[in-house]
Amino acid sequence: MTQSVTLPGLLFDQSAKRGDQVALREKEFGIWQSITWSEYANRVRWFALGMRVMGLKRGDRIAIIGDNRPEWVIAELAAQTLGVLPMGVYQDAVSSEVEYVLAKSEARLVVAEDQEQIDKVLSIRHTLPRLESIVYYEPKGLGSYPDSGLVGFPEVEQKGREEDRMNPEVFDEAVGRIRAQDTALLCATSGTTSKPKLAMLSHENLLSMATQLQSVDPMDPGDNFVSFLPLAWVGEQMVTMSCALMVGFTVNFPEGPATVRQDLREIGPQVMFSPPRIWENLVSDVQVMIEDTSRLKRHVFDWAMRVGQMAADIRFEGKRASATFKVKRKIAEWVSLLPIKDQLGLRHIRNGYTGGGALGPDVFRFFHALGVNLKQIYGQTEVAGISVLHRNDDIRFHTVGVPLPQMKIRVEDTGEILAKGPSVFHGYYKDPKATNETLTDGWLHSGDAGYIDEHGHLVVIDRLKDVMLLSDGTTFSPQFLENKLKFSPYVSEAVVFGGHEPFVSGIVAIDFENTGQWAEKNEIAYTTYTDLSQKSSVYELIRSHVSVVNRAVPPAARIHRFLLLHKELHADDAELTRTRKVRRRFIATRFQDLVHALYGDSDSVTVNLEITYQDGRNASVEHQLRIETILEDDQIARVVN
Repeated sequence: MTQSVTLPGLLFDQSAKRGDQVALREKEFGIWQSITWSEYANRVRWFALGMRVMGLKRGDRIAIIGDNRPEWVIAELAAQTLGVLPMGVYQDAVSSEVEYVLAKSEARLVVAEDQEQIDKVLSIRHTLPRLESIVYYEPKGLGSYPDSGLVGFPEVEQKGREEDRMNPEVFDEAVGRIRAQDTALLCATSGTTSKPKLAMLSHENLLSMATQLQSVDPMDPGDNFVSFLPLAWVGEQMVTMSCALMVGFTVNFPEGPATVRQDLREIGPQVMFSPPRIWENLVSDVQVMIEDTSRLKRHVFDWAMRVGQMAADIRFEGKRASATFKVKRKIAEWVSLLPIKDQLGLRHIRNGYTGGGALGPDVFRFFHALGVNLKQIYGQTEVAGISVLHRNDDIRFHTVGVPLPQMKIRVEDTGEILAKGPSVFHGYYKDPKATNETLTDGWLHSGDAGYIDEHGHLVVIDRLKDVMLLSDGTTFSPQFLENKLKFSPYVSEAVVFGGHEPFVSGIVAIDFENTGQWAEKNEIAYTTYTDLSQKSSVYELIRSHVSVVNRAVPPAARIHRFLLLHKELHADDAELTRTRKVRRRFIATRFQDLVHALYGDSDSVTVNLEITYQDGRNASVEHQLRIETILEDDQIARVVN
């Protein structure tokens, strides 16, 4: 019956092999609840048959929106067994974004977690004539809702149980029709430069990537993985679905976003895959903790980190550490490094991965000093997640590694990175124009700029359209400078400008929590984010970090003027993608007055904020944003000339 070259096929193979072992684990009310492989397979079977009873058929589309829960993966696999195309929607997407992807996919059914997600769908339902049903799995708050089209998840499963009793052969026949080349998933692209597109990923695409990753970094059935990043993101799909079904390890779902850190510590995963923002946040947390501790503990931490950095350098250079140094490293681990790893939930990590954007070398160095085997991956939604990866014995901070065994990478004369291999997608759903622009003779045009260094490693510079030409004629990656700025625990986001301008400038959004703690510690009173960001002392704090960054980059790339933004950059305002990538060109347009002021003569710029009160009244508030100028010796000479 099973087709082990498909995701549902692997599920039923694992069920036959590991029936009573734990496949999924979810924390509810502080207690971990387990689902065995047999239970997992049965629930997929029943939910699939339940959807069939509701009229879903091969080729239809469903959307799933909510936090990471067992019901999400059950619904996704159930859809695949019927030949129905599942599509994930980011749980924090606003109604307009939900409307766009539901209309684009022409979904007939939505699986929504709770009242919040159902409210989003109901608010736009009148614009979606093809949407027939909404299935929910958290009934709290829904008692008074009209039941037209709303169905509980258990009710669908019950429909499937009854269908299974009457027609048990129906499910087996459906699974038998699945082929490796069939589309398994519609996965939305990040939408950095345009509206998200829906990439069609086949079972073969997804499992080819998992097979290649397993050949490089083997995972074990006894491993644990904590699934806390959006399942609408291909990076989370890669491990929670493809790798877990192939290998048979346990996937753990935290109780909620606020408990992720504690849940990570309890589970102690061996594998962790996160975008740069998560790793950057962990560094910021450690930096703030160290600042709040005693002078003695700070001294011990600084010493231990120096030892850790030396150990990492020895490893990367392929040298052997002396017996004396090994003892020193053990002492550093015992007194400082292991306790920090334990606090972060990383004590048992065998392989940590970062992808979805560039991670600064300072962050890389920090984790390797701690003893976390963090590796950069490079890929896109269109290659099912990964095409290039660091190897354990060959990690270089400025690169993203070498291609996976079955992937080919080349760089065009234009500097664009192209990829080819079995994990390259089939195309974009109902968008042949975009497909033809992206795929040429099987080669995927990534839209990223880069080069292959003398060691055969791929170096990614930035998005091809974002690479800047500086005043001295050199090319420059704004992302590189932004990552160095974000190494500060007091910087949440940074966007730099400088193409075709006489110097580089930047807009910085402070980290409200960390900067607020710093202000309270230094007895600096503040009220709002805007108020805190414009404090002279906060400008001095950020200025000192900008000066440190400036000393680490070539003169032409140094930041000459910057301002602290009056608000956080947010995905709800379209300034970030749902995967937290900066939409640089949108920001340049949205804040064009600020950018123009950075290249003007004034030391401040006025912004107007539109505020909507709870009673519906609107008001306009005016703020003066200070512009800071940094004139270091070499910059002074360049500006004068």
